[in-house]
Amino acid sequence: MKTLSKLFLVSILPLLASCSPSPPELSWEAVDAGIESSLRGLSAPDDRVAWVSGTGGAYAFTRDVGFTWENGSVPGADSLDFRDVEAFPDGTAYLMSAGEAGLSRIFKTTDWGRTWTLQHTNQEEAGFFNGMAFWDAQNGAVVGDPVDGSLFLLVTHDGGESCTRLRGAGVPEVMEGEYGFAASGTNIAAFGDQGLAVASGGQVARVFRSLDRGKTWTVVPSPLAAGNASSGIFSIAFAGGGRALIAGGDYEDPEETAGTLAYSEDAGASWTLAPEPHAIGFRSGAAWRGGATLPMWVVVGTSGSSFSTDGGRSWTTFDLDPFNAVAFGGSVGWAAGPEGYVARLVVR
Repeated sequence: MKTLSKLFLVSILPLLASCSPSPPELSWEAVDAGIESSLRGLSAPDDRVAWVSGTGGAYAFTRDVGFTWENGSVPGADSLDFRDVEAFPDGTAYLMSAGEAGLSRIFKTTDWGRTWTLQHTNQEEAGFFNGMAFWDAQNGAVVGDPVDGSLFLLVTHDGGESCTRLRGAGVPEVMEGEYGFAASGTNIAAFGDQGLAVASGGQVARVFRSLDRGKTWTVVPSPLAAGNASSGIFSIAFAGGGRALIAGGDYEDPEETAGTLAYSEDAGASWTLAPEPHAIGFRSGAAWRGGATLPMWVVVGTSGSSFSTDGGRSWTTFDLDPFNAVAFGGSVGWAAGPEGYVARLVVR
């Protein structure tokens, strides 16, 4: 009987191996959004709608998973660079421009871009908006480069009708040479009902973390590359269940693989660097593919796109085209980059 059991195991093991799940095959399928701007803003509020935004005050959106697009530019905003867009399924969208002082602005539409309202113009001479994050259409936050040695945050609780700067002893101080990157509008993220996180770079790469919408903060060190003006954390994303990811590196040296990705299993309270054998180059955008049978992290940057199906421990690079931003609406993934390049993710 022992001999028969051994023979059975020997014969069945190859069959079991052949039944193990095959790694997914990912690729980007280019779509024509009808604009030629450099795109850094990207938002996908559900599995049919996606918005992109970029230079020249331009934006575009689809309501049918990218088969058709509507595009335009915000009146009077031709000189602005919309580095971030936050959209909702009902046609509401916020556009954030990045630039010194008054070039940083926030616009809003509630009718799919037919009309736009200028809601806020930066009043700080040293200010420079980096990104936006919303818990819902009424409650959100904007982060900018530090002002007066402290983290710069605007919050709204009325859909942008009013924006209030967080001030006081509870606002974290920054280190000299520490700031944010407006590379994809995702150095800030809202998570859960109350969570807010801001990622920094420059001389240090840290995560500022609040569990009460900015009333109180903790500051968490990260293992990502830092120490010069072009390195740090460029994107932070959350996936529920305590899962989170930070992506970055050095945009001046996009092929450098040291310190580009780290994952968290406690909602950003601590971070673990992706093991070196799986390290990849500079990445400026990170997003979670949920609502699918194959959940995964996807990250993009000027040196390519990569994915992880094990929470960020191991990574596979599947495309070398340059992108700036990535987003998912459910299981439908999008990427946006230079010269109006927009693509939809194909998973096989």
